[in-house]
Amino acid sequence: MALANLLLQKSSAVFFSPIIGGWLGVDGDQLRTLVEERIDRYVDRADGSTIPVVLREAVRHAAGRVPVAVVSGAYRREIEPVLEQAGVTDAIGVIVAADDVARGKPDPEGYRRALERIGGGLAPPDVVAFEDTEAGVASARAAGLRCLAVRGTLPDERLAAADAIVDAIDVELVRSLVG
Repeated sequence: MALANLLLQKSSAVFFSPIIGGWLGVDGDQLRTLVEERIDRYVDRADGSTIPVVLREAVRHAAGRVPVAVVSGAYRREIEPVLEQAGVTDAIGVIVAADDVARGKPDPEGYRRALERIGGGLAPPDVVAFEDTEAGVASARAAGLRCLAVRGTLPDERLAAADAIVDAIDVELVRSLVG
């Protein structure tokens, strides 16, 4: 069993770039500059607070028992400072970021790449992904993983393709999955 995407990133540069470009009527170098500025601002404010203490505890509990990965549509330079500031970097064995894939969620490429990097012959059904978006749920399911959707971002009906929907990720939930 492995847990993937325990740490939910609320920032996805790959997903938001076309949206930002459409809103502002920009593309090419101008769009890249705007996205880079947004990332810089995000990184400057990264204090780990987007990972609540209860989630940090759950990550540490899981990491003591199974491999833990982050599969995110955010760029690595957005993810790593948040993990560091939250004090969970050492608990994360694999990060698959937007920089690592050609196709973002809902494509399963990120999850497939995470399984390859974890190694150990894990079969997709032996992995649980936590997701908070339709695209994330679709990505995990398309990769063959079990998926628990986490409430808070979207209404339940938009997360219905997950195996189950949970209110939060905490040690009790992780213990029920991996001991």
